[in-house]
Amino acid sequence: MASSEGKSTRAESSPVESAVEADAVAPDAKEKGLVHYLGVAVSGAVFVMVLAIAVLVIVLPAFVGGSALTVLTSSMSPKFPPGTLIIIKPTAIDEIRVGDVLTYQITSGQPAVISHRVITRSVTLEGETTFITKGDNNDLADPDPIMEVQVEGTLWYAIPGLGYINNLVNGDTRPWVTPIVAGLLFAYAGYTVISSIVGRRRKRAAVALDASPARSELAVPSTPSHVYDEK
Repeated sequence: MASSEGKSTRAESSPVESAVEADAVAPDAKEKGLVHYLGVAVSGAVFVMVLAIAVLVIVLPAFVGGSALTVLTSSMSPKFPPGTLIIIKPTAIDEIRVGDVLTYQITSGQPAVISHRVITRSVTLEGETTFITKGDNNDLADPDPIMEVQVEGTLWYAIPGLGYINNLVNGDTRPWVTPIVAGLLFAYAGYTVISSIVGRRRKRAAVALDASPARSELAVPSTPSHVYDEK
């Protein structure tokens, strides 16, 4: 009786070799996945922060008919130092009280304004309400009483440091800068969401491929076959 051993034409990997290859690839895949999710998290945080700033600086003031102004001097320090963004909302004269921060025109009909705190509220013989104001950091009150026609509004809220950014997109630049920035933000948000969805789908597809029967058969080494010829 003679026997001959069949030879395989394809190299088969042993379970140990497959495990070593998986261990070599896994750390790199995990590192890439961590970097991806970290990037998505940072991008999302930046987007939310910028969106919140846009709402505070543009949307809310426009909703109440107010305006965003930048503190340029130290007269209201330390609470409102230079660079602070203050949001002014229209306020009825009867609702303005002592202690409110009042924004008023330096000269009636002119755009230049001052924001100081009301320290005195009085009514003239003609029935007009006037205000005496003073900067928190000033030793003396402002010399002239503020007339009703000069009043722009009162302080609604303030954001430290954001006034410098507001100055960059103020005046003639705001009408075209704001839509561009908003468009870029929404485009970036869409890109982040889509890339995250695509990444998750690719990961699920890879996991499904690894778990498929065909892939499992390739990973299992075959036993060499023997052919016996009997005479």
